[in-house]
Amino acid sequence: MIYLLLAILASSLVSIVMRLTKAHVKNETSLLAVNYLTCIAIAGAYMGAGNTLPGAGGAWPLGLGAVTGALYLAGFILLQWSVGKNGVVLSSTFMKLGLLVPIVCSIVFLHETPAAMQVIGFVLAVAAVLLINSGKGGEAARSRGVLILLLLTCGTGDFMSKVYEVLGPKALSDQFLFYTFVFAFVLCLALMIRKKEKPGIKELCWGAALGLPNYFSARFILGALGQGIPAVIVYPTFSVATMVVLTIVGVVFFREKLSRREWIGLAMILAALIFLNI
Repeated sequence: MIYLLLAILASSLVSIVMRLTKAHVKNETSLLAVNYLTCIAIAGAYMGAGNTLPGAGGAWPLGLGAVTGALYLAGFILLQWSVGKNGVVLSSTFMKLGLLVPIVCSIVFLHETPAAMQVIGFVLAVAAVLLINSGKGGEAARSRGVLILLLLTCGTGDFMSKVYEVLGPKALSDQFLFYTFVFAFVLCLALMIRKKEKPGIKELCWGAALGLPNYFSARFILGALGQGIPAVIVYPTFSVATMVVLTIVGVVFFREKLSRREWIGLAMILAALIFLNI
């Protein structure tokens, strides 16, 4: 459980840093590229310089890492596209509802059966996400296909950690993370070149600050799954607990004021966490 708690903390830090960058960074693609480069450096340090090339059994971390890296960047691009078409509220809601994908896949393909209490917790978590985001502006979806694609892409990207935990050699999990960020960086770099973006000092500094918790969020989720905690518990707990942390940070440090709808949603999330972990 310690890995799951650390993953929640790291994921919360990712969102906090992303929020802080809004006032300082203009080139988001450059920021993302530096973030991935930082993740590569940390993963390489864990592995050691002589262990970055795939050896025996290296096809799994290389192949699954390539797919995961592509999904990570695709999720970012789809989020930007969807915000332009559907607005930030609907886009962020569907991105958060990506937690449906790993849960459904775990039940269907891995035969993980949640207990009745966990089902109640899962339903409460999804209802809370919808409730919290339903009162923020009344934006209408102009491209439902993009929203569905965003949900599927982000959810599948998250589920790849479980896929590797099932199929890949545990001894090479660091290689899986390394190749994930290598492929995400290469694709992001190609996008930067196409946009003719160049990272400035702000993108370099904030990108490095973002990459540190981003790497450890992925590492700790993989660790939590490796401890044998079912994915039907890990993913919804990770998602809604991160929302709780970010809500507390927003109220305490950013002086945000919550509406009655948001307070009800927060109470539902806390109840969901209890049910998910009974």
